[in-house]
Amino acid sequence: MIDRTADLGVGLFQICDYPLLDVYQPDDLDRLRNHAGRRGVELELGTRGVRPEHLRRYLDIARRLDATMLRNMINTNDHRPSTAEAIDLLRSVAPEFEEAGVTIALETYEQVPVATLVEIVRRVDSPAIGICLDPANCVAALELPAATVEAAAPFVCNVHVKDFAFSRRDGWVGFTLAGCPLGEGLLDYQHMITTAHATERDLSQIVEHWLPWQGDSVSTIRTENQWNLHNLNYLRSHGA
Repeated sequence: MIDRTADLGVGLFQICDYPLLDVYQPDDLDRLRNHAGRRGVELELGTRGVRPEHLRRYLDIARRLDATMLRNMINTNDHRPSTAEAIDLLRSVAPEFEEAGVTIALETYEQVPVATLVEIVRRVDSPAIGICLDPANCVAALELPAATVEAAAPFVCNVHVKDFAFSRRDGWVGFTLAGCPLGEGLLDYQHMITTAHATERDLSQIVEHWLPWQGDSVSTIRTENQWNLHNLNYLRSHGA
């Protein structure tokens, strides 16, 4: 993936929710960092959960990989903290992340209302705690993408860029919400990026897909590569 990123002329790759990273030894991390450095690719990280011991583990990984962004999610399967608990847990580690120059970007998604996520970030009140903006996720909680963008904008430091669209299921019984190439769905990319860029925070954009299964691995990978090329060309044509 690092080589493919470099071959596409992209200088940033986010290793997001990759469980094997948890068991990498220091030598493994050094090899990954060195290979990414040789290919001119900066690394970001992604995980889930706000328990301090887990966040400190990922802070150590981030230091080892020279990564300055850690995308995160409040809830895990076995830990769904209250708003007050999430604030306390993040406050307990924020100074360490500030000192290391690593930012935690809490993702917008349907399990935590956008207003709650914004409240958590505002009350923690640390330059090391921001928001990863992904308005597609919040549709599942009936939160409109444009409203999600505008509410989160003051704290956005990372964006998952993916387009999405509804289609009717067979027999017109309900809908499927799935990904599509940028510019072909419901995402107002220009509004999202203009609104997010209105703040003083640095902003990284990560191409992400909700790619439906294409029937077999070969077809799915081929389609993913086509979407990658399309989405990168779209972003470059829009000044990204």
